[in-house]
Amino acid sequence: MKKLLVTVLLVDDFEPFRAVVSLLLREKPQFQIVAEASDGLEAVEKSRQLQPDLILLDISLPKLNGINAAEQIREVAPQSKIIFVTQDNSADTAQKAIALGAMGYVVKVKVGSELLKAIDLVLQGKQFIGTGLTGDL
Repeated sequence: MKKLLVTVLLVDDFEPFRAVVSLLLREKPQFQIVAEASDGLEAVEKSRQLQPDLILLDISLPKLNGINAAEQIREVAPQSKIIFVTQDNSADTAQKAIALGAMGYVVKVKVGSELLKAIDLVLQGKQFIGTGLTGDL
């Protein structure tokens, strides 16, 4: 059975990191990156316009941070699933992100080993909290 196409919005202000994630996702033909954004305001607007299935969202973004962007995205694209992909390895921040309705949290240093697993679980409706967090969840 052929898998359905999964549309992805990739949000990170560091273009080389977006390129790495793009390469990782291209290994799986079911993923289609429909847009990229480099700040939180752009992320909210592209989410509203495109209604992607999945949003990979950094926390440390210019104009509007990822946490605040996620709150707005929940309003404009409620069916989109959000996975935070961030350098912030604080368990407190991860808890905040999940409380906002994010389905996943991956620390950037673990992207190679955890992102595809996180995406698979989140698309099944399950939460994923990656390893490498400091503090207690």
